[in-house]
Amino acid sequence: MAGTNPRAARVAALIKRVIAESVEFHLHDERLANVTITDVRVTNDLQIAKVYWTQLGTEGKERGERQRAQQGLNQARGRLRSLVGAKAGLRLTPQLRFIFDEVPREAHEIEDILAVARHRDEELEKTRSVASYAGDPDPYRHDDDDADDEVLGGDDEPRNDGDVPVEPVSGSAAVPGSASAFVSDEAESTGADAMGDKAAGGDALQG
Repeated sequence: MAGTNPRAARVAALIKRVIAESVEFHLHDERLANVTITDVRVTNDLQIAKVYWTQLGTEGKERGERQRAQQGLNQARGRLRSLVGAKAGLRLTPQLRFIFDEVPREAHEIEDILAVARHRDEELEKTRSVASYAGDPDPYRHDDDDADDEVLGGDDEPRNDGDVPVEPVSGSAAVPGSASAFVSDEAESTGADAMGDKAAGGDALQG
């Protein structure tokens, strides 16, 4: 890990700057063309410097290009250490260990995944904005519809305010056209005939 004391932090920053400039301007190695120094961590005793690097623009052939770049860095280790000692003015130059940095690559992959997710969200939002119901605008029945039905009509048949209410039948009065009215008419007719016959019989006796 990186040194926690200020001197180790200063040495790490210096080593990073010297190696980055040397790889870009002094080594002239084609294997290191796309190499970028991402971080340097120096132990507190200044004995070891871990140099983290990555390689850009090698999609489709990462493994082979990485191996070639690692070989180029290892072969240039002695020269790079000498350059660090000369430019840093260190009495004891740390040993250089080159380690491939996976973080930038993983961050790039995560960014690609997020870009695909954002594109899918945009397409889904476009689809929702133009979507419509196949039938009625809203074919489903809601609770407020039932409440409206209860308020508008409670009886099966609508009531007409112009209808005249039927008065209830009281006593022995018969409703015209009913069966009881027919029986009453028959009784009155029979009683009239009997009284007529009785009157005729009385006249005959008197004569």
